[in-house]
Amino acid sequence: MAEKIGFIGLGIMGAPMARNLVEAGYDVTVYNRSRGAVDELEKAGATGASSPREVAGASDVIITMLPDSPQVREVVEDEGGILAGIESGALVVDMSTISPVVTEELAAKIQEAGASMLDAPVSGGDVGAQQGTLSIMVGGSESDFERAKPLFDVMGGTVNHVGPTGAGQVVKAANQVVVALTIEAVSEALVLGSKGGVAPEKVLDVLGGGLAGNKVMEVKREKFLSHDFSPGFRSELHHKDLGIALAAAREYGISLPNTAAVDQMLQTMKKKGWGGEDHSALLRVIEDLSGHEAR
Repeated sequence: MAEKIGFIGLGIMGAPMARNLVEAGYDVTVYNRSRGAVDELEKAGATGASSPREVAGASDVIITMLPDSPQVREVVEDEGGILAGIESGALVVDMSTISPVVTEELAAKIQEAGASMLDAPVSGGDVGAQQGTLSIMVGGSESDFERAKPLFDVMGGTVNHVGPTGAGQVVKAANQVVVALTIEAVSEALVLGSKGGVAPEKVLDVLGGGLAGNKVMEVKREKFLSHDFSPGFRSELHHKDLGIALAAAREYGISLPNTAAVDQMLQTMKKKGWGGEDHSALLRVIEDLSGHEAR
């Protein structure tokens, strides 16, 4: 008999991920603070719930997809949270991007309740969530990973078990460092090329065909060219993610100098009111510093 699935957090990423599970034939119970997202999933065949506690009580596997550590803590620990309704033997899969330290603390509390937890943050943005092609990096026990693997295969195209509890969050932090620094590097290249008289689309075409080619130029190409920075992944969330990476670096005693620099650029975006824009809007920071738009 297929396991019953709970899904908490129906934002830009969570809603299509939950929808993919419903369309794959799973019995899915969903919860979100704003009711509109729940109503949409009910139309697709999911069952709406009034609290995380209700989701936990109705589910064998509970998936969370939330903005940051405080929201995951709240959903797990509050009076109407997962711990209040979880059954022995259940599995919590946190697919949010949060602190590895918080992950380990919550995993211990969930284990005390007779259940278990995986941290399984994702990469691939809203497009990957919609198409079921996310890259999923999973921390936790091998047996829990195998239990959740059929669900991951519905939501993702690349699924890797990377180590014990917290390891998924560490790898996600590394992923976010590379993505942020790549967006910033492409932005510099576009402004340089444009100022030198080369059309931005030609810069992307040429760079994409050589060693400088990267996924960022492919996925964010139209945003760079159109300057339409409607969010696939909000820059303020990427700023949060780099904060996690820098905190981990401090904990481990290592240096991430360029990560710190891009972190400050993302902070600047928030101060300018651009925090809700897509992280590819880092291009605007380089343009602002240069006094030149890459158009």
